[in-house]
Amino acid sequence: MERHDEAISITAFAGYEEFLIDIKTRVRAARVRAALAVNSELVLLYWNIGRLIALRMKENAWGAKVVHQLADDLRREFPDMHGLSLRNLRYMRSFAEAWPDEVILQQAAAKLPWFHNCVLIEKLKESDERLWYARQTIEQGWSRNVLVHQIESRLYKRQGKAVTNFDRALLPEQSDLARQLVKDPYHFDFLNIAQGAAEREIERGLIDHIRQFLIELGAGFAFLGSQYHLEIADDDDYLDLLFYHVRLRCYVIIELKSGKFLPEYAGKMSFYLAAVDDLLRHPDDAPSIGLILCKEKKQVVAEYALRNTATPMGVSAYQLTESLPEALQGSLPTVEQWESELAKDNGSAQRVDHA
Repeated sequence: MERHDEAISITAFAGYEEFLIDIKTRVRAARVRAALAVNSELVLLYWNIGRLIALRMKENAWGAKVVHQLADDLRREFPDMHGLSLRNLRYMRSFAEAWPDEVILQQAAAKLPWFHNCVLIEKLKESDERLWYARQTIEQGWSRNVLVHQIESRLYKRQGKAVTNFDRALLPEQSDLARQLVKDPYHFDFLNIAQGAAEREIERGLIDHIRQFLIELGAGFAFLGSQYHLEIADDDDYLDLLFYHVRLRCYVIIELKSGKFLPEYAGKMSFYLAAVDDLLRHPDDAPSIGLILCKEKKQVVAEYALRNTATPMGVSAYQLTESLPEALQGSLPTVEQWESELAKDNGSAQRVDHA
């Protein structure tokens, strides 16, 4: 057997560290793809079982007791497969009824872990809304807790509802995406502060809870700083919050206001956007976008303020509560978190219930 009496320094091999990182990345990606493939097969199996249960109960006028009998028989035949419990069989039937089109099923639900699908079944009755959340979960990598939070905060109803001038100030391909990313109102229910909090207190709270704030903003936002300093004509100016959006490929300025929206806020935002485009924007970047978040806004006032504004910006309200919700997991799980999450939903790990 070959022996290594002395550890070999990786510095002895030029470029080894980059090589190792590349190999690790490939291995992890392959493991995730394999887990996703297994998950998809399992979800499709559950869909087919649920479809057959619903079909046979209808054809033969069977009552609910047949599902009890089926659960007992399947448990005896497959004692190591916990996903065949009575409760899970009921979920399968509901799952098949919720996704009657197999093509759409394979494009959306089959790409999600089983427990994500259980959340969609339990909490959503409308098919369009269920499909929207499924696609958002796939695109943004939401954990189950984040999915529950987004449903309970009615994200589907809030998405794309901000007052903006994106259709006039941006190219069509960027305008459509930018409009989808902004919402109204924003929910800052993770901030344990009073309703009358000052702007800087809200800002500090958002920074202290940056992970939850990024979840609420949505995928793609990279935080660059608060009170971001700009020197303009020998004067010091400070942006409340500065982000870079990786899909839009542009800077995003967020200004917080503790009161109602005032038209002059749009003029100040135009000034900031011009400065950021001149001082920070790379030639390959798209035009910077501004978002003014106020405690309240009047729709007509916001529309008038943006109507003749050439720089792209939006106006939204935000909501505060004085109680914290349940703790949330990260908005974008790591590869290891994905593997762990999928492992729970594959093979014998379908522990919905043994009732």
